[in-house]
Amino acid sequence: MPGKVNPVIAESVTMVCAQVIGNDVTVTVGGQAANFELIVMLPVMAYNLLQSIELLATAADNFAAKCVEGIKANEERCKSLIEESLAMCTALAPEIGYEAAAKLAKDAYKSGKTVREVAREQKVLPEKRLAALLDPWRMTEPGGPVGSAGG
Repeated sequence: MPGKVNPVIAESVTMVCAQVIGNDVTVTVGGQAANFELIVMLPVMAYNLLQSIELLATAADNFAAKCVEGIKANEERCKSLIEESLAMCTALAPEIGYEAAAKLAKDAYKSGKTVREVAREQKVLPEKRLAALLDPWRMTEPGGPVGSAGG
């Protein structure tokens, strides 16, 4: 398919994880076989632990270098997706009530407008309070936008 990017690095991390899970099972079984303070499976336990450490370290380095390094967010697209999200009404629920917030979300969905646009049109809150509650950055802070925005 033209333009397709194969996710082989991410897939390799998934394979590493599968191997590490298998190694963990082996270590667990080895620990269960440690009867009478004799750990007869210590060599396989140590081998699997060391292999897991090596695999995870290599996978992390590879993933960072070939997938993460150089990634840049499309800030305009991110802002647009946040603004268009019907979940924005969640921040309004403590202030205007669940039913009113749900109605706003439904109205926004039906009209193709954002929650902010519909809330402005319906004048559910003063503009300053609406802007404070619908600030996506503040929604990521502990305690969220409720109670600290004034208005």
